[in-house]
Amino acid sequence: MAETFTTYYHSPVGLLKIAGTPEYISEVSFHDVTQKNEGNKKHLPPMLIQCIEQLIHYFHGERRIFELPINQPGTAFQKEVWNELAIIPYGRTISYMELAIRTGDSKATRAVANANGKNNVAIIIPCHRVIGSNGELTGYAGGLWRKKWLLELEMKVAHGVQTLF
Repeated sequence: MAETFTTYYHSPVGLLKIAGTPEYISEVSFHDVTQKNEGNKKHLPPMLIQCIEQLIHYFHGERRIFELPINQPGTAFQKEVWNELAIIPYGRTISYMELAIRTGDSKATRAVANANGKNNVAIIIPCHRVIGSNGELTGYAGGLWRKKWLLELEMKVAHGVQTLF
């Protein structure tokens, strides 16, 4: 098993923990506390540096699609949901019901919501693009304010829209 490296990036939506190996990214998660030791970036594998660079471009509105290999542990169903999340277009949203239908079972809304919440690769696997059937923002591990911020960034860049919610 390859050694896992960890670093932190101070993004416009707070501190992001980024973890991975020289071959893939395994985590991008939100942290509400300031890290005292961010690690030695000189010894990070190029994969983590590339991830930070792509995130910077995303936050500047210069990147809509991430080109990084992802590997996160999960059940076959969770991985199916995460694969569906990955193809939601930038600047668009779908409902949990639509996500359930895409996975083949319209009655699996709670199951897809649970799998969505288990995604450990925030932003890159865009779980923030899933909203309630009524158009309301619901549930987000990073907090609803972050979900709103990310969606508004994408809407502004993709469509020139200033405010979504």
